[in-house]
Amino acid sequence: MTDGTVRLTTAQAIIRYLNAQFIEIGGERTRLCGGGFGIFGHGNVTCLGEALYDHRDTLPLYRGQNEQGMGFAAAAYAKYHLRRRFMFCTASAGPGTANLLTAAALAHANRLPMLMLCGDTFLTRLPDPVLQQLEHFGNPALGLNDAFQAVSRYWDRITHPAQVIQSLPAAIATMLDPADCGPAFLALPQDVQGWAYDFPVELFEEKTHRIRRVMPDEAEIADAAALLTTAERPVIIAGGGVQYSEAVAELTTFAESYKIPVIETIAGRANLLNDHPLNIGPVGVTGSDSANAVSGAADVILSIGSRLQDFTTGSWTAFAKDARFISLNVGRHDAGKHRSLPVVGDARLGLQALSKAMAGYQTPATWVRFAQDERKKWNAYVAENIRPGNRPNSYAQAIGVVNALCDRRDRVVAAAGGLPAEITANWRTLDIGTVDVEFGFSCMGYEIAGGWGARIAQSEKEPDQDTIVFTGDGSYLLMNSDIYSSVLTEKKLIILVLDNGGFAVINKLQNNTGNESFNNLLEDAPTIPQAFSVDFVAHAASMGANAVYADNAEQLTDAFKAAKAADKTSVIVMKVDAYEGWTTEGHTWWEVGTPEVSEHASVREKHVEIEAERAKQRRGV
Repeated sequence: MTDGTVRLTTAQAIIRYLNAQFIEIGGERTRLCGGGFGIFGHGNVTCLGEALYDHRDTLPLYRGQNEQGMGFAAAAYAKYHLRRRFMFCTASAGPGTANLLTAAALAHANRLPMLMLCGDTFLTRLPDPVLQQLEHFGNPALGLNDAFQAVSRYWDRITHPAQVIQSLPAAIATMLDPADCGPAFLALPQDVQGWAYDFPVELFEEKTHRIRRVMPDEAEIADAAALLTTAERPVIIAGGGVQYSEAVAELTTFAESYKIPVIETIAGRANLLNDHPLNIGPVGVTGSDSANAVSGAADVILSIGSRLQDFTTGSWTAFAKDARFISLNVGRHDAGKHRSLPVVGDARLGLQALSKAMAGYQTPATWVRFAQDERKKWNAYVAENIRPGNRPNSYAQAIGVVNALCDRRDRVVAAAGGLPAEITANWRTLDIGTVDVEFGFSCMGYEIAGGWGARIAQSEKEPDQDTIVFTGDGSYLLMNSDIYSSVLTEKKLIILVLDNGGFAVINKLQNNTGNESFNNLLEDAPTIPQAFSVDFVAHAASMGANAVYADNAEQLTDAFKAAKAADKTSVIVMKVDAYEGWTTEGHTWWEVGTPEVSEHASVREKHVEIEAERAKQRRGV
C-alpha cells in the first residue's frame, strides 16, 4: 500500500468492496451482503475463489448443487429481507453461468436484488476459442453473458480493473433502489479477474446504506384524494410493494380510518391477517369469490405497490369498465398502467400524505357490509374446502392441515403449478409477511431452492421458526438437489411433496379449454408405455432428509408434528387427486390463446365460450 492506494486483483477488489458495505435496518447496522452461493469452475475458481477464501468468515459462501437453484435461493433470501439485503451468486464461464439465466429472470420479474459474478472468456482472446465459449462468427465480442442483458437491471462487463470503482457502486445502487430494484450482473473475463491495479483505499472504507423513500408529488396526492373521496364503492388492492416499503401499519391505519375494504394480490398475501374485518381476501384468477365480487362492483380502486399482473386483474376483466384506478407505486412504469391516476412514490409516505388529504371522508356503511358479507361466505367455503374427507386427497386439505398446526411466524414457500392458486385461496394468514408464493415468474423449481434461501435468511432473525415448502411432483423432479443443500448446511426445511401424477394443473387448463388430456399427466403421455410413481421418500432420504409417506390427513397431521419436532429437513409425501382435488371457486376469467379453428367440437365450443367473456375486458395501455 503506497500513496493512498492498495494493489489488488479485480476479484480481490470486488470482494473487499462487498465486505465493506453495510445497511441500516430499523436503526441497526448489518452487513448488506449476506454472503453468496457458489459453484466453482475454471472461469471463477482461481481468482474469484482465491478472493472469497480470504473473506469466508464475513461473507459465507454456500456451495450450491445447481446454479439455477443458487439464484432461486438468493432471490428468496432477498425477499425475506424485504430487498434490504442480498446474496451474490458466482458461476463459472459457460453452462454454469447459463444455468443462472432463469433465476435472473425470476429476480427481474419480481424486482428482487441479486448480484451475479460470472466468469467470461479471455479479454485478450489470445487462447480463443476456449472451453465452453460460444463463438459468434460476425461479432467476436458477443458471448453467452450478453444474454443476461435482457434479465438484469444492471449489466456490465469488466474489461479493466479500474472499472470496478464505477461499476460496483452503480450495481449496488440499482439493487437498493426501490423503483429500479432487480438483479445486477457483472461479467468477469478470466484474465481480467487476476489483473492487478492500484485502487484508492477510500473505495474500501466501510459504508452504511439506507433505502431511499420517495415522497409523492403534492399535486398527485391532491388529485388522488379528490377522486377517492368521491367513491361510493372504494377498494384497496394491497400488493407486494406494501411490504417492501414496510407500510403494513400505514395500510392498516388508512383502511381502518376510512373503512375501505382491502383485497390482496398473490405477492401481497400476508399484508393483513386473515381475520382482519377489512381483509376481503385475495383477488383475481387465483383469488376469492369475496374479493372478486368487491373488485367487480368497485367504482374507485386504489392500487398500492402492485404491478397489476394479469392474475390480479383477471386479464382486466375483474373490474368494471368505468371503474377508476389510482396507482400508488414507487415505480413510474407501474404507477401509470391502464390509465391509472399515478401517484409515484413510497407506499408508506404516500399513504400518510393521502390520509391527511382525505380528512372527513367515510366509506358508505352499506358497501362495507356488502364486502364483509361476501368474505363471510368465502370463509365458509374455505372451511369446507379444506375439510379432510370431503373428497379424495387434495391440495386444499393438505394446506388446511399444515395451516392449523404451524406457528404463526413460520414461513410458507411455494411457486408454479397448482399450489400458488390453492395456497392463495385457502391459506389463512397468521402473521404479517409470512407467505412467499413466487408467481411473478411462476417458476417451477423455485420451491425447494427458494425454501433453502429463505431458511438461511430466517435463521439470521428467527432461528426457532420453520420454513415450510409446498411443492408438486413436477417441480420436485425439476429441481430437488437443495434438499441435500439444506441437510449439509443444517438449514432445516419442512417439505410437502403433493404428488398428482404429472403436470396436473396444466392438464386442468387443457381440459377446461375443450382439449383431451395429453402429455401432462404421466398416464396420458403417449411416449410412456407404463407410468409409475417415483419413490419420493426413498429419494429424499438418500439426500439425508427424514422422509415419510402420508396416506391421508390424519397421517399428515402426525408427520407434520414429527417434522416440527425434528432438527433436520423433513419431507412428507402425499398423493393428491389430479381431477377432483381442485378449489373450484374464486376464479376470474383469464386470457389464454384458444384455437379459432379445430376439428374437435369441444375445442370449438370452448373457444366461443371463452371469447364471449372478453366483452368484460377493459382496454388500456
